[in-house]
Amino acid sequence: MTDFLLELRSEEIPARMQVKAKEDLARLFNDALAKAGLAAASVETFATPRRLALIATGLPLATDAVSEETKGPKVGAPPQAMEGFLRKAGLTQDQLIERDGVYFAVVEKAGRQTADVLAEAIPAIIRAFPWPKSQRWGAGSASTESLRWVRPLQGIVAILGDDVVPCEIEGIASGATTMGHRFHHSGPVTIGNAGDYAEKLRAAHVLVHFSERCALIRDGAKAAAAAVGLTLVEDEGLVVENAGLTEWPVPMLGRFDPAFLDVPQEVIQLTARVNQKYFVCHDSTGKLANAFVCTANIDAHDGGAAIVAGNEKVLAARLSDAKFFWEQDLKVKLDDQATKLAQITFHEKLGSVADKVERVARLAEWLVTEGIVTGCSAADAKRAAELCKADLVTGMVGEFPELQGLMGGYYARAQGETNAVADAVRDHYKPVGQGDEVPTAPVTVAVSLADKLDTIGAFFFEGEFPTGSKDPYALRRAALAILSLITENKLRMTLGFAVVQPICSLAMQKVARWVITKFDNYDKSFDHLGLPLSNEEFDEMVDDFKADLLTEDRIKSLILRPSQGTANVVLDFFADRLKVQQREAGVRHDLIDAVFSLGGEDDLVRLLARVNALQAYITTAEGANLLAAYKRAANILKAADGVDAAAPAPADLVGEERALLTALDTAAPNAAAAVDAEDFEGAMAALASLRAPIDAFFEGVMVNDEDPAKRAFRLGLLARFRDAVHRVADFARIEG
Repeated sequence: MTDFLLELRSEEIPARMQVKAKEDLARLFNDALAKAGLAAASVETFATPRRLALIATGLPLATDAVSEETKGPKVGAPPQAMEGFLRKAGLTQDQLIERDGVYFAVVEKAGRQTADVLAEAIPAIIRAFPWPKSQRWGAGSASTESLRWVRPLQGIVAILGDDVVPCEIEGIASGATTMGHRFHHSGPVTIGNAGDYAEKLRAAHVLVHFSERCALIRDGAKAAAAAVGLTLVEDEGLVVENAGLTEWPVPMLGRFDPAFLDVPQEVIQLTARVNQKYFVCHDSTGKLANAFVCTANIDAHDGGAAIVAGNEKVLAARLSDAKFFWEQDLKVKLDDQATKLAQITFHEKLGSVADKVERVARLAEWLVTEGIVTGCSAADAKRAAELCKADLVTGMVGEFPELQGLMGGYYARAQGETNAVADAVRDHYKPVGQGDEVPTAPVTVAVSLADKLDTIGAFFFEGEFPTGSKDPYALRRAALAILSLITENKLRMTLGFAVVQPICSLAMQKVARWVITKFDNYDKSFDHLGLPLSNEEFDEMVDDFKADLLTEDRIKSLILRPSQGTANVVLDFFADRLKVQQREAGVRHDLIDAVFSLGGEDDLVRLLARVNALQAYITTAEGANLLAAYKRAANILKAADGVDAAAPAPADLVGEERALLTALDTAAPNAAAAVDAEDFEGAMAALASLRAPIDAFFEGVMVNDEDPAKRAFRLGLLARFRDAVHRVADFARIEG
């Protein structure tokens, strides 16, 4: 057994590609070995800005000899079949083996030297490497068939044991020499074998272990901040990125002008992080300090003074730009900024961003007016919604799109808006994903919910649904956010009706737009504004407008019927998203189906309370028995014709019939009343009282009796039992 080293050295590999490249190299290498019948005891990969490497341990020096057996035709088969098989096998008939009346071709293949296998595999791995972006270079780059790599490939080290594995690709031959640090080491570094690779490069100021570079940056940055009494703002993503940019990382502390601290701290941190890959620091009070930590790629002879000075100069220029944007934006009121949103298209079918803001403001106001969101005024909700997208046209958000919402909150507060309004402008995009903070402040909840309801309602109304893996407008994420807002804040609302509201607003906007552009030259072939109206309904709308009768209520009455169809589609969509969301909470998807399928239940707070009570009961032994009884009853009823739940009782009732009848007379109204009172544990308790009578009924009574009257009554009892259960959930949807 021996070890193998492969290093592919190139110009700088982007930091964001290095982790995935390590995984791809290991996968391609293992696949190549497996194809040749080889396997390594372990495979470790390395990545630095200038090299991608791999060490495989425990490789045999050769593959084992193998015997390949191929089944051929039967003895006595037509000559044509035998001739074809012999050609394919490359043998003569006397070389075949006969067994049980069938010919077999047995070919002995000698083992191959592992070095030969690797010599073939290395060029194949290089050509097949799945870089997200790659390039051609040099004289051969004119041909599309030329070698592609993430950056120009410069060298290959391939050593099995102590020997070079000879291979070549596009004029680059393998060898035993590599290069050390670009500045700290001149000349080649000769590698003896896989065992001394890491240490020889360390001596040449290259740390090949990614985790070691991360630890140096993480600990060094903390130490640099602590040395001057500051605390590093930890950022693991920045640690990883700097580790991908350096082969010999050296964290250094720099300063910037305290005057820049007048700019919001998020702007300073984003400027330092995104543009310069710097860490920022907090002072002893937890406020942002005028200090940063950069990561150099060299041990400077002056202790890094020149490097720090250069980085301070670059950051000062960046912060000067940010300060300029901040000061200029403060000079323009958000109301004035908002007027510019009319020039930005939100979607070709949905109008401008200003149109969306108008719809969101109406919906936010409606959510408060209807008492769905409590604890704030409708005026505040409407005001926050009117300003929520205004920062999209500010200079700061133009430079840093990641700050949208956040900067709007700063600007709103600076121009005198209430804290509730400013906070809503800042946080209305939340939650933006699983695990993100869910707003609970009433004004923020109203605006955030309105924004997302409008997005889903409008896009679904226009037929822009998510399909398969495609969700270009992030509607699944918006639905999960809506579910989180509703469940976290326990908002009582009929979701289907809430979805109709932005659709009606969209319809009114379409009418207004048509009135402005089309009314003077009305054409009956016009596409009805994109609204699902018949010709007659559209003509009514036009006639109403001419008579000055086209009111908001009139438009709603025309659009409500077709928009209800959209609402039903949206509810199915929400049901799927609810299953995804609740899966992490341990809620079974079939129980959600069991409640949703009853119809009319789109108050998600009530629905989840019912589902939780159902799950608590159905997972008990008693619940499982009741489910089994329900399914038995449902199967019997499915096979029966003309079942009448009100069939009269025969005079000679047996005890099991009487007991079930009595239990149903009590349990059915109790379960229904408990559901109406939203006492779902009580509803389950009412159903539980049916378990013993229904079990005894099945045990002691023949349902399909020869007497038609008895059979009709007993089927009616089962129908009543099924209907009582259905007041709580559709047990047919429950697995088990």
